[in-house]
Amino acid sequence: MRKLASFAVPFSAAVFAVRYGVWPLALVLLPAALVLREERRLRCALVCAGLACGFLWCRGHDALCRAPARAMEGRTLTLSAAAADWPWETNYGGAVTIRISPEEGPSFLARLYGDDSLLALRPGDMFTCVAQCRAPDLVRGRESADYTAKGVFLLAYAKGSVMGTRPERVPLRYVPAYWTRALQEGVAAAVPPDAAPLVTALLTGDKTGLPDADYAALQRAGLAHAVAVSGLHIGFLVQLAVALAGSRYRRRAALLAVPLMVVYALAVGCTPSVLRAVVMHTLLLLGAILGRETDPPTSLSFALMLLLLQNPYAARSVSLQLSFASVAGIAAFSGRVHDWLWGGFRFPKEKKRLHRLPGALCHGAVTSLSTTVGALTFTIPLAAGYFGSLSLASPLANLLCLPLVALAFPLGLLAALLALFSPALGAAAGMAAALPVRLLLLLTRGFAALPFAGLTLESGYLRAWLAFAYALWVLFLALRGRRPLVPLCCCVMSLCCGLVLTHAAYNLGPLTLTVLNVGQGQSVVLRAGERTAVVDCGGSAQRNAGDLCADYLGTFGRSRVDLLVLTHFHADHANGVLELLARVKVDVLAVPDVERDDPLRRELFSAAEESGTQIWLIRDDETVELGPTRLTLYAPLGAGEANEEGLSLLCETGRFSALLTGDMGADVEARLVKYGALPEVDLLLAGHHGSQNAASQLLLDTVEPSLAAVSVGYNSYGHPAPETLRRLEESGCSIYRTDLQGNITVTVGPGPG
Repeated sequence: MRKLASFAVPFSAAVFAVRYGVWPLALVLLPAALVLREERRLRCALVCAGLACGFLWCRGHDALCRAPARAMEGRTLTLSAAAADWPWETNYGGAVTIRISPEEGPSFLARLYGDDSLLALRPGDMFTCVAQCRAPDLVRGRESADYTAKGVFLLAYAKGSVMGTRPERVPLRYVPAYWTRALQEGVAAAVPPDAAPLVTALLTGDKTGLPDADYAALQRAGLAHAVAVSGLHIGFLVQLAVALAGSRYRRRAALLAVPLMVVYALAVGCTPSVLRAVVMHTLLLLGAILGRETDPPTSLSFALMLLLLQNPYAARSVSLQLSFASVAGIAAFSGRVHDWLWGGFRFPKEKKRLHRLPGALCHGAVTSLSTTVGALTFTIPLAAGYFGSLSLASPLANLLCLPLVALAFPLGLLAALLALFSPALGAAAGMAAALPVRLLLLLTRGFAALPFAGLTLESGYLRAWLAFAYALWVLFLALRGRRPLVPLCCCVMSLCCGLVLTHAAYNLGPLTLTVLNVGQGQSVVLRAGERTAVVDCGGSAQRNAGDLCADYLGTFGRSRVDLLVLTHFHADHANGVLELLARVKVDVLAVPDVERDDPLRRELFSAAEESGTQIWLIRDDETVELGPTRLTLYAPLGAGEANEEGLSLLCETGRFSALLTGDMGADVEARLVKYGALPEVDLLLAGHHGSQNAASQLLLDTVEPSLAAVSVGYNSYGHPAPETLRRLEESGCSIYRTDLQGNITVTVGPGPG
């Protein structure tokens, strides 16, 4: 380890330890410093200095940069600020990142939310407004570092309209935002509409125009990193600079590549992954010019230290962790994987073009695959921990699709730049860029549609397999094994066993009922024998509820839904249906025959007809035999408001029963008790996400549930209401909530009860 790394690694470890509240663990680096062979005292001193500087910098940054923002938290103030970026539309108006310059201390970034007037702001505009301020550490009711990791230290909510004053000249620090907008407008003008959203995402990381279905497909195929501007894109720029300057002219290539990287990093917002790549490539290029040895660990640790010097809170950034983990995996393992794979190829020694071409193609494929495997080595556990998912299609998808990304990126960039000066030339380049993008989308959708392409780690068997696979590879590497085929085969066989056991456990018994964690909404999956039903599919989670439901089904090998029941047409119960219809085959869609002019109802009916789904309008009580399970659909009993005109459902198998009441309130629950002939049930899905007017005492006294589930997420309505939780508890219910426990699964075992 070089001297610079001896300081940078403990510095970064100290910052991570402070930000995660485990700072005593950083002291384990001290004993490690004592076993270094060369210059032991100097190295030990550097390690101690790095730890001390890391701890002190965290405290110093808080006192210098965070303190002015903390002084504003919990107060309603008159803010004088500048728009730091372009605003965007929200469900309730607009939002914009602003820069506040307090009377004392340095300026800092904040996020301002307000009405539509914010959408008229441009980067650099000055304005004054009255706003209520709060800390950014709570997002959707939970502790989060999403804002602070991006350098945003305050959230402000404007009271009234905001009018900006445009300066005569845009301040220099805001000019890169205009570069980004010009690039996006160039793509929109030059690239065909079907390919433009993906080209924009590839160039700038802006995914707002990318259809949700395409982005979900990229995630399942393990290609989402292609549209999150990162080191991959910086690598493309460096390759472009080297190609323009000539590979023989290192100095010229460096002089061209470094400014190009800096300009691009400023244009895309200087995200942690981009800054990491810029620093590492700059060190690599300068090292080649100065004749210095390239040392990946030193470059990586130095880049991390620079980022944490800029903002220690970036240690909590998921994108930063994934970026550095992927590069660390590439540096540690890609070379060995390449040697293992390439050692199996034998080509004739004749130097004919006919023989060199297959060798070059195979070598490129081996290099790409080994790089992908190395990058996945450390990122898979992080992705599993943060997102609870795993893409099995990722290695093959990256092998086939990354060359298309490498082709689409420079062509899209060329088209955008040409469009600014010559629309005709830009359109020609845009047509060329659209070809690899269309093929990329085609391949991505194909990989995403494969069985088990993306797995949710819902099953304990799959989590156990992941732990076993990593333990096996760690042991193999520790013993310096030379034949990776054996552990690879063991991993594949154990994965197959995990999938089989997962499928068997899911299908054990007559019924499995799962209340999915879709945020503030509802989606319930019923597996009854070999049949599948879904009740509602909507929510406010970051991912579309239809995607979450389809991924859950796919993990257990289900690609078909026999019956989809919508209790009513509110978005929190139905906004994921379109995505679900696009991803799985739905035989029958059962809905109440109400709200005939509702736009969502018309949209859903149109999508159902296109996908060949039969629409079943429920006007009277109906009974459905779903394998060994009987479903009773109760027709609407209320009138007027959609919640009161919804369906409710009783699920019965053996001696188990569950009642789902949609969003009905106490008045309609009383009619259900009077006319529904309800039995005692084992599980009650609390109505209307546990609102104070649901799960009434009359209903609880009638059905006497032993379990109560509440499908709820962060909301401003006070769900679940304390009085509802108290009623459920006093009735003897064991209460489970999706916002606390995640997915809630009830499995009815084989037998009479």
